[in-house]
Amino acid sequence: MEKEISIINAIVFDPLNNIEGEKLDVHIRNGKIVESVGRKARKINASGKTMMPGGVDIHSHIAGSKVNTGRLLRPEDHRKDVEIKTKHTHSGVGYSIPSTRTTGYRYAKMGYTTVFEPATPPLKTRHTHEELDSTPIIDKGCFPLLGNNWFIMEYLRDGRLDECAAFVAWMLKATKGYAIKIVDPGGVEVWGWGKFIKRLDDPIPNFDVTPREIVRGLCKVNKMLNLPHIIHVHTNNLGSPGNYQTTIETMDAVRDLADGKRPIIHITHVQFTGFSGSSWVNLGSGAPEIADYVNDHNHVSVDLGQVIFGDTTTMTADGPFQYFLHQLSGNKWVNLDVEAETGSGIVPFQYKRTNYVNAIQWGIGLELALLVKDPWRVFMTTDHPNGGPFTSYPKVIAWLMSKKAREKMISRINRTARRRLDLPNIDREYTLGEIATITRAAPAKSLTLMNKGHLGLGADADIAIYDLDPSKVDLENKPSTIRKAFKETLYTIKNGKIVSKQGQIAGNSYGNTFYTESQVSKNLEADLMKDIQSRFKDYYTIEFENYPISDGFLRNPAKINCKADV
Repeated sequence: MEKEISIINAIVFDPLNNIEGEKLDVHIRNGKIVESVGRKARKINASGKTMMPGGVDIHSHIAGSKVNTGRLLRPEDHRKDVEIKTKHTHSGVGYSIPSTRTTGYRYAKMGYTTVFEPATPPLKTRHTHEELDSTPIIDKGCFPLLGNNWFIMEYLRDGRLDECAAFVAWMLKATKGYAIKIVDPGGVEVWGWGKFIKRLDDPIPNFDVTPREIVRGLCKVNKMLNLPHIIHVHTNNLGSPGNYQTTIETMDAVRDLADGKRPIIHITHVQFTGFSGSSWVNLGSGAPEIADYVNDHNHVSVDLGQVIFGDTTTMTADGPFQYFLHQLSGNKWVNLDVEAETGSGIVPFQYKRTNYVNAIQWGIGLELALLVKDPWRVFMTTDHPNGGPFTSYPKVIAWLMSKKAREKMISRINRTARRRLDLPNIDREYTLGEIATITRAAPAKSLTLMNKGHLGLGADADIAIYDLDPSKVDLENKPSTIRKAFKETLYTIKNGKIVSKQGQIAGNSYGNTFYTESQVSKNLEADLMKDIQSRFKDYYTIEFENYPISDGFLRNPAKINCKADV
């Protein structure tokens, strides 16, 4: 494989470096972007082609116990979508829950080079890493679930914030995790006892702490540990009419902790928590209200969780919601409780254009993306596979860039939903630069991956080249051209190697797995170990020594060190 590559005359979109459609040459040596290369470098003529940094997906369920259980639950999902073995690929299966290798191939074909699994039970993260190690080409990482952890709830109840920070630091080190994930704070624990949490100030039985205190406490801990990504929050009341108010209340719960420098809370898949109305009869979109809050407050970022009409598989650590969805749909269901930590549920689901609720959900995600003014604080996701498979991203890009594409779909959805959505009256159309922002630059910046999401000197040579000339195509009126271009790249380059060419995998490799270690004081760490080792015997069915994952267990570990303020 060539050590040096020159990409000539590309139309470049690189928001982090303020490059908007300029014709440029980009040079690669030994996996990095450099100023110049030798005359013998391989040349790729990209005249009339769009080039962006490799895509960065901040929230996609691609690995771990719930994903693998979903595969077992849905053989019908795989029969209809088979990946054929080629010279460079293993065979595999799709559709909404692709096998590990198929996941890596399909992301690479679309120009994505970095993907994060956003919800792993700490006790089961060893398996998550096994699956991440089996996923080729892309870089990756995972977010341990901490919003219902017994240790954390006890530390927060007792006001022991330093000990809580030390525990989170140890947990990230032990599980090789990247960031703090909070799902339905306190609600999953309460569901284990057959009850529900509805309000941020409802006390959690047996722990006497509230969801608000969990979110605020872990936000403080995140700042104390100086972690690279902010708290990643799936709010309470997901899937309930009127839950947009809970979403805004959760964002506002940490407003006083902001320092004005960067967001301090990320609210994920907001489509699922953006419902207005008091019942399913008058369900509406709360996206305008949520967007107004985001526009007025710079301490929060969001991602969409955009719905794609058709068949998919829902899976989340929000066990209470999955039970409700199982009852609502009558579809098969899997539920799991992970001792002392979290839970999960899996339900197959089909989003229908003619269904009023599903049509409203489809509109919420797009309204949010189009109404939030700052593209650096709204990221494109489908909450794969919950809103739809990640392979549907080209559709979402077309909807965002073309009002004509939206109008075509609006004409086909439920009539009542059509009247109640604001979407038909929104004229905004994303530019290619804004698409590069919400799919690459902004997620990389939020994750503090300094060498990702841009094409500056020294950046990782993760590059996507698309067969799209914006100077010759009326993109707003040719949405099919957008979909076709973003469905597969002309070239995907990962770490300076061509891994996909014209929709075919051209080389096989394995990316890095990012994780963080935040160093707390030695005395605090020593005291913590005495505390949790003695209590592990009370809470867990495994020995403490079997819990941590060693560096050698990961195929290509990439550690990010942080210095804690505790």
